[in-house]
Formats: sequence, structure tokens, C-alpha cells
Amino acid sequence: MADGADRTGVEILCIGTELLLGNIVNGNARWLAEELAALGLPHFRQTVVGDNRDRLIAQVREISCRSRVLITTGGLGPTPDDLTTEAIAAAFATPLEERADVWADITAKSRSRGREPGPGTRRQALLPVGATLLPNPTGTAPGMIWSPTDNFTVLTFPGVPSEMRAMWQATAAPWFSQSGLSRGVFVSRLLRFWGIGESTLAEQVSDLLDQANPTVAPYAGRGEVKLRITACASSEPEARALVDETERDLRDRTGDLCFGADDDSLASVVLKHLRVRGETLAVAESCTGGGLGSELTAVPGSSEVLLGGVIAYANAVKCELLGVPSSLLEEVGAVSAPVAQAMAEGVRRLTGSDWALALTGIAGPGGGSDEKPVGLVHIAVAGPDGCESHPIRLGSSRGRDWIRLVSAGEALNRLRLRLMALESGRGNRSGDKPLGLGAHS
Repeated sequence: MADGADRTGVEILCIGTELLLGNIVNGNARWLAEELAALGLPHFRQTVVGDNRDRLIAQVREISCRSRVLITTGGLGPTPDDLTTEAIAAAFATPLEERADVWADITAKSRSRGREPGPGTRRQALLPVGATLLPNPTGTAPGMIWSPTDNFTVLTFPGVPSEMRAMWQATAAPWFSQSGLSRGVFVSRLLRFWGIGESTLAEQVSDLLDQANPTVAPYAGRGEVKLRITACASSEPEARALVDETERDLRDRTGDLCFGADDDSLASVVLKHLRVRGETLAVAESCTGGGLGSELTAVPGSSEVLLGGVIAYANAVKCELLGVPSSLLEEVGAVSAPVAQAMAEGVRRLTGSDWALALTGIAGPGGGSDEKPVGLVHIAVAGPDGCESHPIRLGSSRGRDWIRLVSAGEALNRLRLRLMALESGRGNRSGDKPLGLGAHS
């Protein structure tokens, strides 16, 4: 049977010339695909079309002949190239009508931000006759849920990722759950790993990747690897039990490499450990330039644990604020284990924190040497049980941003492992090669 021939499938259509030109990475399609899989919805195709009315109309008509549901993102704003709603209505020869409730919502949101809605904004209040509003809780551009023909429904979302996700979770996901399109009851869980490559992890759990229910699928992320477990059963408790069993198996096989699940991050997990222990943290950063602090402060409630940090980019700042001896910098250089340790101990002393993380390295693209190449980063962890530092060698091929990102993640992971060792009674692992190094070296 050809893709979508049974008219049960869901297609994704992303709209925007900027996507075709590569100016914007199409993260919306990936996110929607994962959400559809978690709901057990058959998903056959993804398409990108530019801001062209005729091509958009033709694409919508074509999809309506082969799929049960179309999800669109993009083209719902106030500018002339925001054509999605108009083009979809035109594809089915349906007039648009202004919705008073939508216009009132747009006006209220605009005025709450200190401005009056412009003439172009009023276009966002137009929906095809018979369409149901898909509310936008954060932005001004609403979407719609519309069935212009039998056995075909369109759901439209703005291209702004945060708005699209909020609308999906508030309205679309419940609609899909009640639509009868899902094949059984699905429960999904995402396990997160640090310190192992995607291919290595896949080899370790290859038998689980081949099983039919629950399914286990690997994904590579920002320095981490993820495994999504999805189970189907006749009831939610049955599906959840299947997921729980597979999760236990995966955690038994991978041990400390699995740092969390679903919305966990390395930062949130570390902060949770410290919060439970009643301990505090400070950071001293050179090559990451505040990236580590940013990861930590992105977690709500981080102020209960994180006291602050120092971006000590210049050697003078390392000396004056963190107390790194100038003689040490002259002897071994800024990118070295002794300096990383002195930075960690210095910021711990400066803030009075229980724990401290410090990073100093060469993020590139220049500045490396045979002895200290681009991608060399020294990470120190200082705490009540002592201070230790080990280098990572990330290479230069993936670029400056990746080096900075992975360095911050590795620092958090090392602190996580130190805390777990203390909590399990294993004590200080000083002198051991840090877990997590192998995936990035």
C-alpha cells in the first residue's frame, strides 16, 4: 500500500521561504514528529513550501487526497507573506470570516504590551467559515482546526516554536487523543544519557531496538544521547508498565550514563542533588564565557543553590578575582589542570559555596598548539571532599560552539557523578578517569 493510501496518516507541512533557503533550521518538524510518535499516530511525510500562494494551495489539495490530517507550521503572522490561512481556505473555495473573539484577544494582547494592533494584524482574526479556533496562549497568531472535506482535517500553527508547542500541548494533543486516530493507548518516555556516543549506546541495547513493543529509538542531541521508549496497550496503566520494565532494563545496562528522563537536564539534575543535600554551587568560567552559568540559571529555582559565578576570560581577572597566582599562570599557562583547580578553589572561597566548577580551555578556531590543541579543556570540581581536575580533548572539527557546549555539559556531569559517589558511599573518585570522557575525547 502506498504512503497514506489508507487515509489514516498525518502529514506535516512547514511553510516559509526562510526554511527553503536554509536561514532557519526546521526544528518544528522534528519536534512534531516526536510528538506524533508518542501519541501513536501514523506519520508518513514532511514537506516544506515557500511563501507562495499558488504552490501552497496546490500542496494542500494534494495532501488532502492522500492523508487524514495535515499539520502546518508557519505563515500565520500579520505580514503580506503570511499566506497560510488564506491559501488553505482558497484550496477548498471557502470564504474567510473575521472572528470577533479572536480580534478581541489580539487587541488585548497588543495593548498589554504597550502598543495598538496595526492594520495587518487584523488579518490574523480571519478564519475559514466553519473552522474551530486553535487558541494561541502566548502569541497573537491563532491557529485553527478545520475539516473542509470528509475524512480530512487541517491543524495550523505559527512558526514560532514556543507558541507552536504551547498550542500543541493545550489544544492539539488532547484533540488527537480524542480523535480515535491513535492505534491503541500510547505512553512514551525519553531517557537521557551523557558520556556515550549514539552508535555505542545503540550497540549496547541493540536487542531492545529491534523489539516491537515497547519500541526503543535513539536520538542524538546537544552533546547528549536520548532513547525514546514508546509502548502501546489497551489501557494507559498497561502501557506505562511496559515502559517501566524497559526503562529498568536500560538503566541496569547503562548505569550512571543515564542522567535523567523527559524534561530533565544535566543542570536540573545537579541542582536537585545539591538542593536535597542543602549545599550550594558557584562557577568560574573562561572558555565557556558564561555558558555553564546560563545552563544552570535556565532551571527554575536555581537561585536556591547557585550563588553566582565569575567569567575570568583574561589572566588578570583570574588573578585579581579568583586569586590564581600569576607565577602559576606563567609556569603552566592558563589552560592547565593547576589553573583550573585554582579557579575552582578561588570562586568557592570568593562566594562561600560548598561546591565549585571551573573551566579553562581553547575553544578555537585559533590559539591552539601541538602541546595544547584546539578542543583541549581542563575542568575542575572543588567541594568539601577536595578538588580534582581532568582534561577533555574535543578536537576542532565540530567548531567553537560545540566545544563550549560540551565542555559545560561535561562539567555538570562530573559534579553529578561526584555527588552520586558520595551519596552511595563510594567517596571521592579523585584520580579516576571521569565517566563521560570517552564520548567526547
